[in-house]
Amino acid sequence: MIKNYFYFIVGILCLLFAVTHTLNGFLTSLQILENSAIENNTKTAFTYVWHIIGIENLIFGIALCIMAFQKNLAKVKFAAWLIITILVMRWIVITLVTLLNNSGNVIQLIPDTVAIFVVIVLLLFGIKVKDKIPNE
Repeated sequence: MIKNYFYFIVGILCLLFAVTHTLNGFLTSLQILENSAIENNTKTAFTYVWHIIGIENLIFGIALCIMAFQKNLAKVKFAAWLIITILVMRWIVITLVTLLNNSGNVIQLIPDTVAIFVVIVLLLFGIKVKDKIPNE
């Protein structure tokens, strides 16, 4: 039985993000890269970084779905805080790189910002869920 619905919802969202990120890469971004005159080493680096993010989302999703079923929620709080920290750092990097390289198009930050902060808020709600003490 699910013990923490917030972790479960975020886990499903992360699995969805992994799929959509990977599909977006295959169908658009990586296709554009393949058809460009960029050096092969740069193409390779961009491609593996793209897939690292997809796999990271997949691992977060699997871990959070497993965490949602844990009886002792205190044991998985650290993992939730670690995921929050990684997501905050991811958002900072996305924002800084966008502002430094494409400050005229700050609007492109909105989808990532919304997605990351929704996940963070849901994780924070999940951290606040208390273990239910069974009636004796």
